[in-house]
Amino acid sequence: MRQFFTKKELKLKKKRLLMMVACMAVLLAGYVILTWPKKVESEAPTVIVESAEKGDVEIYGEYVGRIRAQQFVEVRARVEGYLENMLFAEGTYVTKNQVLFVINQDQYRAKADKARAQLKKDEAQALKAKRDLERIRPLYAQNAASQLDLDNAQAAYETAEASVAMSQADLDQAELELGYTLVRSPLSGHISERNVDLGTLVGPGGKSLLATVVKSDTVLVDFSMTALDYLKSKERNIDIGRQDSTRSWQPNITITLADNTVYPYKGYVDFAEPQVDPQTGTFSVRAEMPNPNKVLLPGQFTKVKLLLDVREGAVAVPQKAVTIEKGGAYIFVMRRDSTVEKRFIELGPEFGNNWVVERGLVAGEQIVTEGFHKLTPGMKVRAQAAVPKKEEEQTSDSLNKQVVSETKQTTPAENKSKDNNPSK
Repeated sequence: MRQFFTKKELKLKKKRLLMMVACMAVLLAGYVILTWPKKVESEAPTVIVESAEKGDVEIYGEYVGRIRAQQFVEVRARVEGYLENMLFAEGTYVTKNQVLFVINQDQYRAKADKARAQLKKDEAQALKAKRDLERIRPLYAQNAASQLDLDNAQAAYETAEASVAMSQADLDQAELELGYTLVRSPLSGHISERNVDLGTLVGPGGKSLLATVVKSDTVLVDFSMTALDYLKSKERNIDIGRQDSTRSWQPNITITLADNTVYPYKGYVDFAEPQVDPQTGTFSVRAEMPNPNKVLLPGQFTKVKLLLDVREGAVAVPQKAVTIEKGGAYIFVMRRDSTVEKRFIELGPEFGNNWVVERGLVAGEQIVTEGFHKLTPGMKVRAQAAVPKKEEEQTSDSLNKQVVSETKQTTPAENKSKDNNPSK
């Protein structure tokens, strides 16, 4: 057996070895290529879109009001005397001219009787003086009586007539004071509890305030309106406190009760202060509200919403779709090719969970409402319709007849800026 190879054989073996190594390298490269993970193409992110709505929006100012009675009248004793009787149940409804209290009448009845007797006496003297005058006149005509006799008779008659008039006035005054012993209700309404007890000396020298009567079939609501809202109302040609028959709507008010329920009756503004308080920057406004069921009580605080304007054909977007930065407010709008556009818009007042868009958006455009935090302009997205709202949510967010509070635009905007700013 040979132990040595020729140069030719060594060269051939080396060539074969190199070919084997090359084949193995090719096979290994092919295996690596075949088994290497393929690059997965990134899928377009899924977002929720809604259409920008268009409709009529009611713009409200929101304020804190206080209820007071339309009429609040004190029942006072006009003559002095001891209180003898009370002819009503405290807290009940009383009618106008109903007798409420009775003051001791003895002295006033005696005074009236005395004045009546004095009147009769003076009338008798006047009648005698008249007859004397009638007898003296023919005698004077026949020169049987002097001029002095006639003058004395005439003076006596006129004096007697004056005494009758004075006595009649005294009787009227005495009967008036006697009538004042029956303390009557000045109006129809609910009466308070009595302020004095029976047997108390009341009147000019004692306690005169006996009770109070409140008329609350209609109540007044006082609130302060900001000067800014006043200026905005002037821009819309609204005269606060005046009805305008040329408008299809009036600046009516609605109020919310303590249990957060909306009062079913609407009121209207009947008075507005003609000047602004320089210390508070507000002016006083008064509204009149019907109160047939006596639900509204004087002294209550309530939330007042004053209808300031009806904006017809307003475009609105959900608040959750809006991001507010220092540069302004913007939304993402999906184009027809499923790419998104970052668009800055000018916001108006808010209502429900929506914003009114003053400029920058057309009704019907597709707005990205969810999943926009990681979007960049021009990115392709997969649109998904929003989940249908519940019936009560649809009612609260409807564009027709909605509550819009201009006085709270700043706070919600700042809150949205915190909630919707993209995380960095």
